[in-house]
Amino acid sequence: MVQVMDILKVANQNVLEPGMSLIYSQEQQVPGSIEYQLKRYYALQPWSGSDTGMLIYHYDAKKPLNSYLELRFCISGNRFCEEKSCAQCEHLPTNNCFGKHETVDTFTFHFTATFLRPYVQNVKVSNYKDDVLAFKHPNAFTKVFPLCNRKRGVLDTLLNHSYTGALENIFINAKVHEILLYSLACLVDEKEEGFTCKFLADPAGRERIYEAREILLQHIGDPITIKELSRKVAMNECYLKKGFKEIFGTTIFDFYQQQRMEHAKYLLYEKGLSVTDISALLGYSSISHFSAAFKKHTGLKPCELLK
Repeated sequence: MVQVMDILKVANQNVLEPGMSLIYSQEQQVPGSIEYQLKRYYALQPWSGSDTGMLIYHYDAKKPLNSYLELRFCISGNRFCEEKSCAQCEHLPTNNCFGKHETVDTFTFHFTATFLRPYVQNVKVSNYKDDVLAFKHPNAFTKVFPLCNRKRGVLDTLLNHSYTGALENIFINAKVHEILLYSLACLVDEKEEGFTCKFLADPAGRERIYEAREILLQHIGDPITIKELSRKVAMNECYLKKGFKEIFGTTIFDFYQQQRMEHAKYLLYEKGLSVTDISALLGYSSISHFSAAFKKHTGLKPCELLK
């Protein structure tokens, strides 16, 4: 069975993952500028894993200019068809085509210290994220995180856009910066000591909080109560709420609502789903309840955004 972590580990290498058949590849390698690689695979074996991202901080203390940030992503569930001449395709196999393949897609983005330097010039480094961007953090590290709807939306647009030539370069440049922004937001400025919630000083306690966040993201369309969430991560409800607020700076409810509404915007804009369908997919009991929640988050009703 193909595992998502195995794919992430070799995503930036010219190595064909066992059990995967490469069907499409695209890359742009411009030293000092945007560098990325996109690969689409057809899984020859059962696929296991949820959409995942990885941020790798490569730090070279002796040669700081050799330091760089790397982002890797693996997403599944998209479909790809090599046959471009099919008329009125209904996704059925024909003599020359076996229909659309469900794909596993990997992305790798490379950001050099030189490329990132303009963003930290004249900036007083005051937090963990700035530290990483300025390559002031003294130790290399790797962080794996689940994909939120914003990052998944950006990756989907990189796979499915109609820009060509110079406009394509502008579009890709904008989206690569966007995925960098959202990925850096996943870096939590954790204090190694002095947590207000003492139980967070224990790595196992923090791990349960991260696990709770991942479960929330997996239940965007299937609402889960805090009581159910606390059972899943084996943590007292009170501890869970306090720990979540301290690590992520927001309540469980506000975080969950924000993610649901971001997903709703994605379904409206990118997928073209109706308000009725989105309301049902997100588990709302009525369209009016969904519209009210959407307006509270965005300031507009869903139908007003589509005008």
